[in-house]
Amino acid sequence: MTATTPARSGVVRGRLVGAAAIAFAVLVVVENALFAVTGALTYGAPIEEVLAYYAANRDSVAIVSGLVALYLPLLLVFVTGLHGLVERRGGAGADWSRLALAAGATLSATFVLVNVLQIGLALAADGLAEPTPAFELVWQAHAAAFALALPTIGITFVGAALAAHASGLTPAWQRLLGVVGGSLLLAAGVGTLAIADGSALIFVGLLGFVAWLVWLLVTGVRLVRS
Repeated sequence: MTATTPARSGVVRGRLVGAAAIAFAVLVVVENALFAVTGALTYGAPIEEVLAYYAANRDSVAIVSGLVALYLPLLLVFVTGLHGLVERRGGAGADWSRLALAAGATLSATFVLVNVLQIGLALAADGLAEPTPAFELVWQAHAAAFALALPTIGITFVGAALAAHASGLTPAWQRLLGVVGGSLLLAAGVGTLAIADGSALIFVGLLGFVAWLVWLLVTGVRLVRS
Protein backbone atom coordinates (compact mmCIF):
# COMPACT_ATOMS: atom_id res chain seq x y z
CA MET A 1 0.00 0.00 0.00
CA THR A 2 2.80 2.39 0.92
CA ALA A 3 4.76 1.64 -2.26
CA THR A 4 1.65 1.97 -4.42
CA THR A 5 0.69 5.43 -3.17
CA PRO A 6 3.87 7.26 -4.32
CA ALA A 7 3.67 5.48 -7.68
CA ARG A 8 0.07 6.53 -8.11
CA SER A 9 0.97 10.08 -7.08
CA GLY A 10 3.69 10.11 -9.75
CA VAL A 11 1.21 9.01 -12.41
CA VAL A 12 -1.24 11.74 -11.39
CA ARG A 13 1.53 14.32 -11.46
CA GLY A 14 2.66 13.14 -14.88
CA ARG A 15 -0.87 13.43 -16.23
CA LEU A 16 -1.20 16.93 -14.79
CA VAL A 17 2.05 18.00 -16.45
CA GLY A 18 0.92 16.44 -19.72
CA ALA A 19 -2.46 18.16 -19.57
CA ALA A 20 -0.74 21.50 -18.94
CA ALA A 21 1.49 20.96 -22.01
CA ILE A 22 -1.49 20.12 -24.23
CA ALA A 23 -3.62 23.01 -22.97
CA PHE A 24 -0.76 25.48 -23.38
CA ALA A 25 -0.08 24.38 -26.96
CA VAL A 26 -3.78 24.48 -27.90
CA LEU A 27 -4.25 28.00 -26.50
CA VAL A 28 -1.16 29.24 -28.36
CA VAL A 29 -2.52 27.75 -31.59
CA VAL A 30 -5.88 29.48 -30.99
CA GLU A 31 -4.06 32.77 -30.34
CA ASN A 32 -2.11 32.55 -33.60
CA ALA A 33 -5.19 31.44 -35.55
CA LEU A 34 -6.97 34.57 -34.32
CA PHE A 35 -4.06 36.72 -35.48
CA ALA A 36 -4.18 35.01 -38.89
CA VAL A 37 -7.93 35.52 -39.26
CA THR A 38 -7.70 39.21 -38.40
CA GLY A 39 -4.81 39.76 -40.81
CA ALA A 40 -2.10 40.60 -38.28
CA LEU A 41 0.77 42.56 -39.80
CA THR A 42 4.46 41.79 -40.08
CA TYR A 43 6.91 43.94 -38.15
CA GLY A 44 7.99 45.56 -41.40
CA ALA A 45 4.52 46.97 -42.11
CA PRO A 46 4.10 50.74 -42.43
CA ILE A 47 3.16 52.32 -39.11
CA GLU A 48 -0.06 53.71 -40.65
CA GLU A 49 -1.24 50.16 -41.34
CA VAL A 50 -0.29 49.13 -37.79
CA LEU A 51 -2.46 51.91 -36.38
CA ALA A 52 -5.37 50.90 -38.61
CA TYR A 53 -5.03 47.25 -37.59
CA TYR A 54 -5.11 47.93 -33.86
CA ALA A 55 -7.92 50.45 -34.20
CA ALA A 56 -10.03 47.84 -36.02
CA ASN A 57 -9.12 44.84 -33.87
CA ARG A 58 -9.37 45.99 -30.27
CA ASP A 59 -11.74 43.13 -29.41
CA SER A 60 -9.34 40.58 -30.89
CA VAL A 61 -6.48 41.98 -28.80
CA ALA A 62 -8.70 41.69 -25.71
CA ILE A 63 -9.35 38.01 -26.49
CA VAL A 64 -5.65 37.35 -27.09
CA SER A 65 -4.81 39.01 -23.79
CA GLY A 66 -7.20 36.66 -22.04
CA LEU A 67 -5.60 33.66 -23.73
CA VAL A 68 -2.15 34.82 -22.63
CA ALA A 69 -3.39 35.17 -19.06
CA LEU A 70 -4.55 31.55 -19.25
CA TYR A 71 -1.57 29.94 -20.93
CA LEU A 72 1.31 31.55 -19.05
CA PRO A 73 0.46 29.75 -15.78
CA LEU A 74 0.17 26.53 -17.80
CA LEU A 75 3.68 27.07 -19.15
CA LEU A 76 5.00 27.47 -15.61
CA VAL A 77 3.10 24.39 -14.45
CA PHE A 78 4.66 22.42 -17.28
CA VAL A 79 8.31 23.41 -16.77
CA THR A 80 8.02 23.13 -12.98
CA GLY A 81 6.21 19.82 -13.18
CA LEU A 82 8.66 18.41 -15.72
CA HIS A 83 11.56 19.18 -13.41
CA GLY A 84 9.71 17.40 -10.60
CA LEU A 85 9.08 14.35 -12.78
CA VAL A 86 12.74 14.19 -13.82
CA GLU A 87 13.89 14.27 -10.21
CA ARG A 88 11.36 11.60 -9.18
CA ARG A 89 12.71 9.32 -11.93
CA GLY A 90 16.27 9.41 -10.58
CA GLY A 91 17.48 12.84 -11.61
CA ALA A 92 18.91 11.96 -15.04
CA GLY A 93 18.60 15.15 -17.07
CA ALA A 94 17.93 17.29 -13.98
CA ASP A 95 20.41 19.96 -15.11
CA TRP A 96 18.55 20.26 -18.40
CA SER A 97 15.20 20.50 -16.65
CA ARG A 98 16.57 23.24 -14.39
CA LEU A 99 17.65 25.11 -17.51
CA ALA A 100 14.17 24.67 -19.00
CA LEU A 101 12.60 25.89 -15.75
CA ALA A 102 14.76 29.03 -15.63
CA ALA A 103 14.25 29.75 -19.35
CA GLY A 104 10.51 29.09 -19.05
CA ALA A 105 10.21 31.62 -16.22
CA THR A 106 12.12 34.16 -18.30
CA LEU A 107 9.94 33.38 -21.31
CA SER A 108 6.82 33.94 -19.24
CA ALA A 109 8.04 37.41 -18.25
CA THR A 110 8.92 38.19 -21.87
CA PHE A 111 5.47 37.11 -23.05
CA VAL A 112 3.95 39.42 -20.44
CA LEU A 113 5.95 42.32 -21.88
CA VAL A 114 4.93 41.44 -25.45
CA ASN A 115 1.28 41.35 -24.43
CA VAL A 116 1.37 44.51 -22.28
CA LEU A 117 2.84 46.47 -25.17
CA GLN A 118 0.20 45.06 -27.51
CA ILE A 119 -2.57 46.13 -25.14
CA GLY A 120 -0.99 49.58 -25.12
CA LEU A 121 -1.10 49.66 -28.91
CA ALA A 122 -4.79 48.76 -28.95
CA LEU A 123 -5.67 51.36 -26.33
CA ALA A 124 -3.66 54.10 -28.00
CA ALA A 125 -4.96 53.35 -31.50
CA ASP A 126 -8.55 53.97 -30.39
CA GLY A 127 -7.88 57.67 -29.89
CA LEU A 128 -5.39 58.45 -32.65
CA ALA A 129 -6.15 59.87 -36.08
CA GLU A 130 -2.56 59.29 -37.21
CA PRO A 131 0.52 57.57 -35.78
CA THR A 132 2.60 59.45 -33.23
CA PRO A 133 6.28 58.93 -32.35
CA ALA A 134 5.18 57.39 -29.03
CA PHE A 135 2.89 54.92 -30.80
CA GLU A 136 5.69 53.93 -33.17
CA LEU A 137 8.07 53.47 -30.23
CA VAL A 138 5.64 51.11 -28.50
CA TRP A 139 5.28 49.12 -31.75
CA GLN A 140 9.06 48.85 -32.06
CA ALA A 141 9.38 47.76 -28.42
CA HIS A 142 6.68 45.15 -28.98
CA ALA A 143 8.57 43.82 -32.03
CA ALA A 144 11.85 43.73 -30.12
CA ALA A 145 10.29 41.89 -27.17
CA PHE A 146 8.81 39.27 -29.50
CA ALA A 147 12.14 38.83 -31.27
CA LEU A 148 13.88 38.30 -27.92
CA ALA A 149 11.26 35.71 -26.97
CA LEU A 150 12.34 33.41 -29.81
CA PRO A 151 15.77 32.37 -28.43
CA THR A 152 14.24 32.08 -24.96
CA ILE A 153 11.71 29.62 -26.37
CA GLY A 154 14.64 27.80 -27.97
CA ILE A 155 16.45 27.37 -24.65
CA THR A 156 13.26 26.21 -22.95
CA PHE A 157 12.61 23.76 -25.79
CA VAL A 158 16.11 22.26 -25.86
CA GLY A 159 16.29 21.95 -22.08
CA ALA A 160 12.88 20.31 -21.78
CA ALA A 161 13.46 17.93 -24.71
CA LEU A 162 16.86 16.74 -23.43
CA ALA A 163 15.59 16.41 -19.85
CA ALA A 164 12.50 14.45 -20.88
CA HIS A 165 14.53 12.03 -23.01
CA ALA A 166 17.30 11.55 -20.42
CA SER A 167 14.71 10.57 -17.82
CA GLY A 168 12.98 8.12 -20.15
CA LEU A 169 9.81 10.15 -20.66
CA THR A 170 10.19 10.56 -24.43
CA PRO A 171 11.79 8.61 -27.33
CA ALA A 172 14.90 9.64 -29.25
CA TRP A 173 13.02 11.26 -32.15
CA GLN A 174 11.49 13.81 -29.77
CA ARG A 175 14.94 14.68 -28.46
CA LEU A 176 16.02 15.26 -32.06
CA LEU A 177 12.96 17.41 -32.69
CA GLY A 178 13.84 19.44 -29.63
CA VAL A 179 17.46 19.97 -30.62
CA VAL A 180 16.64 20.89 -34.22
CA GLY A 181 13.64 23.07 -33.40
CA GLY A 182 15.39 24.75 -30.51
CA SER A 183 18.45 25.41 -32.66
CA LEU A 184 16.26 27.17 -35.25
CA LEU A 185 14.85 29.41 -32.54
CA LEU A 186 18.32 30.17 -31.20
CA ALA A 187 19.56 30.90 -34.72
CA ALA A 188 16.72 33.37 -35.17
CA GLY A 189 17.81 35.02 -31.95
CA VAL A 190 21.08 36.04 -33.59
CA GLY A 191 19.06 38.31 -35.85
CA THR A 192 16.90 39.88 -33.14
CA LEU A 193 17.36 43.42 -34.47
CA ALA A 194 16.63 42.33 -38.04
CA ILE A 195 13.49 40.45 -36.98
CA ALA A 196 12.22 43.45 -35.03
CA ASP A 197 12.78 45.50 -38.19
CA GLY A 198 10.65 43.13 -40.29
CA SER A 199 13.24 40.66 -41.65
CA ALA A 200 12.08 37.36 -43.18
CA LEU A 201 14.50 35.70 -40.73
CA ILE A 202 11.51 35.49 -38.42
CA PHE A 203 10.29 32.48 -40.44
CA VAL A 204 13.33 30.50 -39.28
CA GLY A 205 12.19 31.07 -35.72
CA LEU A 206 8.59 30.27 -36.61
CA LEU A 207 9.63 26.84 -37.93
CA GLY A 208 11.24 26.16 -34.57
CA PHE A 209 8.14 27.51 -32.84
CA VAL A 210 5.90 25.06 -34.71
CA ALA A 211 8.28 22.23 -33.77
CA TRP A 212 7.96 23.30 -30.13
CA LEU A 213 4.16 23.14 -30.26
CA VAL A 214 4.30 19.69 -31.89
CA TRP A 215 6.72 18.50 -29.20
CA LEU A 216 4.48 19.84 -26.43
CA LEU A 217 1.40 18.13 -27.85
CA VAL A 218 3.11 14.77 -28.38
CA THR A 219 4.85 14.86 -25.01
CA GLY A 220 1.64 15.93 -23.31
CA VAL A 221 -0.28 13.03 -24.83
CA ARG A 222 2.44 10.56 -23.73
CA LEU A 223 2.33 11.85 -20.17
CA VAL A 224 -1.46 11.83 -19.97
CA ARG A 225 -1.50 8.22 -21.19
CA SER A 226 1.24 7.09 -18.80
